[in-house]
Amino acid sequence: MKAILLAGGKGTRLRPLTLHTPKPIVPIFGRPFLHYQIDLLKQVPEIDEVMLSLNYQPRRIEELLGDGSELGVRIRYVVEPAPLGTAGAVRYAGDALTESVVVINGDVLTQVDLPAVIRLHRERRARATIVLTPVENPTAYGLVETDEVGNIRRFLEKPRPDEITCNTINAGLYILEPETFDRIPKDTAWSIERSFFPSLIERGETFVAYVHHGYWIDIGTPEKYLQVHRDILDRRFQAAPFAGEAPATWIAPGARIEEGAAVAGPAFVDEGVVVKAGARIGPYSVVGQDCQIEEGASVEASVLWPSSRIGREATVRQAILGRRCHVGHSVTLQGGVVLGDRSVVTDFSRL
Repeated sequence: MKAILLAGGKGTRLRPLTLHTPKPIVPIFGRPFLHYQIDLLKQVPEIDEVMLSLNYQPRRIEELLGDGSELGVRIRYVVEPAPLGTAGAVRYAGDALTESVVVINGDVLTQVDLPAVIRLHRERRARATIVLTPVENPTAYGLVETDEVGNIRRFLEKPRPDEITCNTINAGLYILEPETFDRIPKDTAWSIERSFFPSLIERGETFVAYVHHGYWIDIGTPEKYLQVHRDILDRRFQAAPFAGEAPATWIAPGARIEEGAAVAGPAFVDEGVVVKAGARIGPYSVVGQDCQIEEGASVEASVLWPSSRIGREATVRQAILGRRCHVGHSVTLQGGVVLGDRSVVTDFSRL
């Protein structure tokens, strides 16, 4: 069995973080995001190859993941000549396949029971199976409606309140049969949601839903990117180093917390971090490798990518900083500020 990870997007909603780092490898507690999706696929030993469908900065991803041997999987890279959309990418990557394929959108983090999804697909002898997840506010999403036995009936694009018949949305994870790929035009931008799936319904093919009631998030916005770190710290999503009975605060052995500095959990402090006397790392902070927090500075509910420096008496709250940022003396960053790599915020600035 094969898997296709749709990892070709430009991550425009996460800019400027994704200008130099493709969205599929943005760090989550120091691990590239794709590692978490590969962890999910490893639930199924039958999957013997993971195909990464790439378009934006593919070399950066390949350099980081290599052939997959360090992750315990075999990775093959398929680079689109031009953006082909979600269905076009599946056809391009999987055109020669003859067995069922697991397809995952490259911005979805979930703890779905993948073996159970595959079992349902086989029990129903489905041509396609889609994972759905319920949401609290159905008006904000495109909805997927099913009948009483789980067959897909229709897709509703952001319906009006009087049109709402369900609360389930596309969770971005599918099991597909390659015989269905013939209705996707070759080398053409084609949508899996708007064109491919409706064709299954129109032809009366067996197209079923697996409804997942557990953890699911799309990390593609700064707000959701911050949220996924908070969720892991709160154990809503089980991941190292906070899974199970692990302490609420993780400080790497190679970090240096000077006397008089404080770390209030839950928090994550990576290798090589220096926290100077009088500085404070507050709850829900994630401080990446080799960052330096100067005297009297405060970091709270923020994510700092590696090698950034927070100046004396500066305050960073609910912000995201890319790599090698420099925040000056007595700066205040708060309320959702996002800085790209190598940003410089001069002394006494307020953002």
